[in-house]
Amino acid sequence: MQQELIKKKREIIEIFLKNGVLISSELLNEIENDEQADKIFSLLKTKKTEDFVITEEDLNKLFPKQKTEQATEQKQEKSAIANVKIITSYKEDPKKREAADFVDYFNIRYKAIEKILKQHQELKNTISISKILNKKDKEAISIIGIVSSKQITKNGNLLLLLEDPTGQRRVLVNKNKPTLFNEAKDIVLDEVIGIVGVNVDTLMFANNVIWPEVPTSKELIKAPEEKYAIFLSDLHVGSSKFLPEDFEKFLKWINCEIGNEQQRHIAKNVEYIFIAGDLVDGVGIYPGQDTELLIKDIYEQYKVCAEYLKQIPSHIPLIICPGNHDALRISEPQPILSKEYAKPLHEMNNVIMVSNPSLVNINSSENFSGFDVMMYHGYSFDHFVAEVDSLRNQGGYDRADLIMKFLLKRRHLAPTHTSTLYVPDTKKDPLVIEKVPDFFLSGHIHKSVTANYRNTTLICGSCWQGKTLFQEKVGHHPEPSRVPIVNLQTRDVKILKFGQ
Repeated sequence: MQQELIKKKREIIEIFLKNGVLISSELLNEIENDEQADKIFSLLKTKKTEDFVITEEDLNKLFPKQKTEQATEQKQEKSAIANVKIITSYKEDPKKREAADFVDYFNIRYKAIEKILKQHQELKNTISISKILNKKDKEAISIIGIVSSKQITKNGNLLLLLEDPTGQRRVLVNKNKPTLFNEAKDIVLDEVIGIVGVNVDTLMFANNVIWPEVPTSKELIKAPEEKYAIFLSDLHVGSSKFLPEDFEKFLKWINCEIGNEQQRHIAKNVEYIFIAGDLVDGVGIYPGQDTELLIKDIYEQYKVCAEYLKQIPSHIPLIICPGNHDALRISEPQPILSKEYAKPLHEMNNVIMVSNPSLVNINSSENFSGFDVMMYHGYSFDHFVAEVDSLRNQGGYDRADLIMKFLLKRRHLAPTHTSTLYVPDTKKDPLVIEKVPDFFLSGHIHKSVTANYRNTTLICGSCWQGKTLFQEKVGHHPEPSRVPIVNLQTRDVKILKFGQ
C-alpha cells in the first residue's frame, strides 16, 4: 500500500517536471493516502498543459484549510520545543540513603567549589590544612575550606573554623580591617571559601576572603532577532486567594486580545514562557491551609491549572519546574512534576517539565549559542533572610535580587546545611552553580524583582494569589499579577501589571 502511494507521488512529480513546474515538498507531504493522490491525478487531467499549476483554491479543495492550519500549528509547536534544550535536570536515583552519603555529598560539594575557587589568581597555590604545620610563623599562605563554625570573640573579632579533607584551622578576621570584616560577617555555615593570610602559631590571620563568585569577564549576550521570554511563578491554583480575573487578563493579552499596540506586538513575539514552581496551592502544606482552599483535591487543582495553561497559544513552549507547594517531595533537588498528579499538564504538547533546580538553553541557532536559564523555585530564601543580617536589613523578602546575588556569589543555591531539605547525592551536588547562567529565575516570595549581576539577569517571578494568613505571619509582602518580560534582543526587562 505504501509502495503504491510512493509510486503515485513520483508520477505526480514527473508530470509537473515535464511541464516545467516545481511542486512543493509541503504539498507532497500533505498526500497521505491513495485517495488524495487520485484526487491530484484527477485535477491534473482537467488542466491544460500550459496552465499546469495548482492554485490556492485547488489546494483548499484537495486539503481543507482547517487541516492545513492544524499542520502548520503542529510544525510551529515542534519547532519551538526543539529550540529548548535541557542542560541539567535532576533524575531520581532511588536508593536507600546512609549516614555516609552525607559525608560523600559534602566532599563532592567541596571538590566542585574548590575547582571554581582555584581559578582565582590568589588561590592558585593553596595548600591543604594539614600542611600548615610545616609552614614558618608569619608566613603567607592560602587555603580553601568549608566553614564549620563562626563566632564573634570577646574582642569583637570574627573567628571561623575552616575544614578541608585533611584537617581544620581557625581563621581570625580582625575588626580593624573594616571593609574585610563587614563583608566577612555575611559568611554562612557550610559554604566553601578561600582565605589568604598569614600563619601565626595555631591561628591564621585573614588578609582576604575569596568567594567562588561570578567571573567579571562574563559576556552579556543578546539574541540576533527581536523575541521575548516571559517569566511566571506561583500560580497557586486551588487557593481561595487565587486571582482568576487577573490571570484571565494575562491570557487575553498573550492571545493579543487586549493591550495597546506595543503590548500586542510583544505578545505576538513571545517565544518562551517559564513557570518557576507552585503551579497549585497543594494540600496540607501549612497548618490551617484547608480553610483557605477553594479546591481541596490535588488532582482537580492540576486539572484546573492545565485548563488555564491550555489557553496560552500552543506554539509557545511552557518550561515548568516544581515548587514546595506542588505534589512531590520538598527535599531538593525536586524531580519533575509527577505524571500521577499532574497528568493533564504532561498531556500538553507544548509543556516541557524540568526539575527544581534545572538549567535550560533557549533560542540557539547556527550562529548563536542561545541563553542559559537557571530555574530555582527559591525554598532556601527563607533561611538566608532570617540568618544573614545584611539581607534582612536591606529589605529581606522585598529584595529577592539581593538573595539571588548572595547565592550566585557562593555558587550554591543552598550553601548552609539547614537552609533547605535535600537529598544527599553521592555523585554530584545538583545545587552547585557550576555553569553561570544568562538568566537566573526564581519565585517563592511572591514579589517580582529584576536586576543584573555581572551580566546575569536576575528575575524573581510574581504570583497569582492574594496575601494569605500564613504570609502575614512570616512577613511576606506579595505583589501579585506582575509579569516580567525580557526582550532577548536587547536584554531589557519590562513588568506588565494585570492586577491592582
